[in-house]
Amino acid sequence: MEAQTIDRIIEMAWEDRTPFDAIKHQFGICEQDVIKLMRREMKPSSFKMWRARVQNRNTKHSKKRVFEEGRFKCSMQRSISANKISKR
Repeated sequence: MEAQTIDRIIEMAWEDRTPFDAIKHQFGICEQDVIKLMRREMKPSSFKMWRARVQNRNTKHSKKRVFEEGRFKCSMQRSISANKISKR
């Protein structure tokens, strides 16, 4: 596996809102393989911190998510129109 691919998998695994299913869909590796990769590539203290964060987190597991479709969008997020960011 290329270093760039490994970096992207690690980045996606760190993101709270990226489920393991998305990683599996994009890279073809399951949750257990992501955990093994993280353990191999990270310092032990960083791995423990990541593992504690992700364990039983609803947003990392598609079946535990409360919303079915769409993406989360903060009400404070600016809208974009005609390639210009409009003011609130």
